[in-house]
Amino acid sequence: MTRTRATVARRIRLAAVVLAIACLAGCATGPRVAPQRSALAHWTPSPNFNARKAQIIVLHHTSIGDAAEALRVLSTRNSEGQVSAHYLVESNGRIDQLVDDNDRAWHAGASRWGDMTDLNSSSIGIEIDNDGESPFTQPQIQALVKLLADLTARLGIPREAVVGHGDIAPGRKNDPSVQFPWATLASYGFGLWPEPNPIPAPPGFDSLAAMRLVGYDVSNPRNAIIAFHRHYRAMETDTLDLTDAALLYSLQRKLMAPRQ
Repeated sequence: MTRTRATVARRIRLAAVVLAIACLAGCATGPRVAPQRSALAHWTPSPNFNARKAQIIVLHHTSIGDAAEALRVLSTRNSEGQVSAHYLVESNGRIDQLVDDNDRAWHAGASRWGDMTDLNSSSIGIEIDNDGESPFTQPQIQALVKLLADLTARLGIPREAVVGHGDIAPGRKNDPSVQFPWATLASYGFGLWPEPNPIPAPPGFDSLAAMRLVGYDVSNPRNAIIAFHRHYRAMETDTLDLTDAALLYSLQRKLMAPRQ
């Protein structure tokens, strides 16, 4: 009886060793995804994320105007639910990274851009420390430009695929505000932007169809127009005019031009 028990115990120990070796071998040879973290940012991890692959970059303003408080909200179970972003750009130009680029931060909510409806799964979220009413600081914009250059190069995201939260959630969100300098960003090659002095659109040009081509959800035209105006004209009116048609015609031609 004693020998039998000893034999069984040895077999159990042997099986455990074999299983442990198999697990270690599987871990050593299986595919591993390297963390994606920007060398420009301070790694300040948030637990609020899932895994995913990014195709677009979404810009926000925090509405708080205090970087320390924004970091707290983005890293805790706050009263309005868990939220996070991959990066926070502070007013002095410091960049904090809260979520690995490979993971799914919770920043976009109910949104749509073109055919993408789960923007959390297909985007990098960048919060910018701003109260929504004040101008963005020069150090912030310079830091943002460097971060965009880093992200688009490392992750293979097209440089024109940079939009605002208000663009992907018209009527629900308005960030970054009309204060955000999209034209400055475009001068560094980021975001889709019309050519200088765009020519008039041809007769019969469909501005809403062009807005849909750009990526806007036009199921509520008024909300889409306000979002478009906020991004491209730094205003929040809800009526399209000939200037809008010229801008949209320029954007449409850029999108439909053959890739070099």
